Amino acid sequence: MKIYQSHAWPLTVEEAIAIQEKLRNQVITEDQLQESVQYVAGVDMGFEANGTISRAAVAVLSFPDLQVVETTLAYRPTSFPYIPGFLSFREIPAVLDALEKVETTPDIILCDGQGIAHPRRLGIASHLGLLLDLPTIGVAKSLLIGKHEELPETRGNWQPLIHKGEIIGAALRSRTKVKPVYVSSGHKVSLSTAINYVLRCTPKYRLPETTRIADKLASARSSK
Repeated sequence: MKIYQSHAWPLTVEEAIAIQEKLRNQVITEDQLQESVQYVAGVDMGFEANGTISRAAVAVLSFPDLQVVETTLAYRPTSFPYIPGFLSFREIPAVLDALEKVETTPDIILCDGQGIAHPRRLGIASHLGLLLDLPTIGVAKSLLIGKHEELPETRGNWQPLIHKGEIIGAALRSRTKVKPVYVSSGHKVSLSTAINYVLRCTPKYRLPETTRIADKLASARSSK
C-alpha cells in the first residue's frame, strides 16, 4: 500500500503540536469516497517489552459482508510517550509499517481513536488519512473533548458532539443498552457518512468488526 506523504516523527510535545497545527487545515470533512466501497480496514496497536516495542495490526475486511480478506503485523521501537491528544505520534509509525505490507488497499479505514474530535482537530484518524490520502473514520471508545446530550438506549441513536460551538463528531449508540462510541470524521468522510459506515461495520457488538479483529491481532502476546 502506498504512503502518500510523510514527515519527520517528533520527539517532543512542542514539535508534535507544530505538526498538528500545520496539517489540520489539510483535513477534508466532506465525502470523497469510491462510488462502491468494497473493502474496509481497521488498525490497532499493542505494546511489548514494557511498552518499548510497538506492535501494529491491520485487518482488511470485505464490505458489506465483513469477511477477513487480509491481515498484517509490524513491529518497531516505541519512540513517543503516551500523552492524550498525541496518540498518532506514538502509534502511526508502526501502523504505517503494517499498512505498507497490505496488498488489498481499503476504501475506508476505521481507526481506534479520534478524527477531528481533537483539541487541534487532528486525531489519529485524521492524521493517518492525510498520510495515506484515504478516507478514514475515528471510532473512539472514550470521550476526549466535547459534550453531548443524553442518548436513547436503542442502537442507532446519536447526539452531536460539540466543542467550542462546533460539531466535531457524534456520540453513537452502536449497541442497545451499551455505552456509546465516539465517531468523528477522519479525512474525506462527512460525519453522517461516518456514522452510517460505523453502524454497518458494527452488526453485533459495541465496536466495529474492523476494530475488534485488529485489536485481537495487536493484543496477542502483548501487554496492551
